Formats: sequence, C-alpha cells, structure tokens
Amino acid sequence: MKPEPRPPYKQSWFRTQGHLPDDPVLHRCLLTYASDFSFLGTSLNPHGVSFMNKKMQVASLDHSIWFHREFRMDEWLLYDKDSPSASGGRGFNRGNFFDRQGRLVASTTQEALIRQRG
Repeated sequence: MKPEPRPPYKQSWFRTQGHLPDDPVLHRCLLTYASDFSFLGTSLNPHGVSFMNKKMQVASLDHSIWFHREFRMDEWLLYDKDSPSASGGRGFNRGNFFDRQGRLVASTTQEALIRQRG
C-alpha cells in the first residue's frame, strides 16, 4: 500500500445485495451510512497518503447530507466525490449521489482532520 498523489476526486457505485422493503426511511438510513465510505480519503489523494498510514491522524469532524428525491439503495447509485480544499490539517469533501438515470438524489459534505502525528 504505497499511495501516490492523485487528483482530489473519486467515484464509487453502491447498491445493497438483494431486494429491500419499500420503506424510504430505511433507504435514507443506508445511504447516510454508505456516504461515509471513502469520503475522507478524497481529501488525502493530492497528498499521496492513506488514512491507513499510522503516521496520519484522520477523523471526520462533521458530515452533512441532503436528500433531493426518492431513490432505492437496492438499485445502483453513483457517488461522485471531490475535495476542493485540503490544507492546514483540514480537508473539505463534497459528494453527490446520482441514480442510473443521472438524477441527483442526495448531496453530502464533510470536514475532516487530516494531519501527520507529531
């Protein structure tokens, strides 16, 4: 695991294994949980480090989500993430979830602590 500097963006596809009940609250809860996967690491990309590095201290400081329209977690969703700023020990991450038709179903933001241990 030797990460190299990369652009500050990532994309991931998500869906659950198997069919879920039609409860929209369940789908929102699962999307909220999934929205933290690989989010913080987006701001680490330009620095060529991983949160798995023992010399790094990383933590989510805050995380917000907005739901724009109904969706299903048992259907494919694209999570498009970028980090417009990562400096001074902080990383700012943004994300958008799109359904297979390209409709925006949810948006996310996160501020993260990203610094080397002293």
